[in-house]
Amino acid sequence: MKLKVNWLEYILGSEWEIYPAGGATGDAYFAQFNERKLFLKRNSSPFLAVLSAEGIVPKLVWTKRLENGDVITAQHWLNGRELKPVEMYGENVAKLLSKIHHSNELLDMLKRLGKKPLLPEEVLSDVKMCINTPQELPNLPLIQSAIQFLEQEVNHIKFDHHVVCHCDINHNNWLLTENEQLYLIDWDGAMIADPAMDIGLLLYWYIRREDWNNWLNLYGIHPTDDLFARMKWYVIAQTILSISWYHSKNHEKEVQHWLKYLQNLISN
Repeated sequence: MKLKVNWLEYILGSEWEIYPAGGATGDAYFAQFNERKLFLKRNSSPFLAVLSAEGIVPKLVWTKRLENGDVITAQHWLNGRELKPVEMYGENVAKLLSKIHHSNELLDMLKRLGKKPLLPEEVLSDVKMCINTPQELPNLPLIQSAIQFLEQEVNHIKFDHHVVCHCDINHNNWLLTENEQLYLIDWDGAMIADPAMDIGLLLYWYIRREDWNNWLNLYGIHPTDDLFARMKWYVIAQTILSISWYHSKNHEKEVQHWLKYLQNLISN
């Protein structure tokens, strides 16, 4: 559906066709004029410039500031597709995530933007706060068991080498272009944290247990019991947060799915 967006027409000109790009905020758009195509977003983080320079997201074309203080960014709009779940096994995924986690440039930029390392104690506090909003969740024995596990292990999963974590490595956020270039997009939730946060979600969600060591070798890390313990801790925490979020949206089917998933996590 073509849109009339005054602030974009002010920047681009009325000859451009503008379409919604989806997303939670509704501040992302596609724009096209003849063969020129752009992806535009309002108030993206300054972090985007470093991600572009590192080749992790599509190239940043320009940044403009409006009179009201809003900042508009334009990136190349590339023809491509999201990865399929089975493609998360790929060496290209492991290599790109490793590049992100080992980038001092990304880490320095997030620090300059005021980000502090996200510690396990803070994650546990967030989890407890989330489940206390819908009153029935804290009373579920499964949730109680999961919280107890997080509390017992929180002091055993310390890790001092914090990196930039994407924190939402769902296959929908991986863009593969027509020329086989892979990008990781949607960086609004990026954190400085234990890399096990990203690695754990990716392995638990997409990679068969018997293939974990092979994938980690592609990433460039030696599998250890300590890594696996940290991965499991963060995956359990994220699963509880997902249950709480879906419950708040009255998505009962998803709530039941993640409760079953949590049961399997606690049992293994």
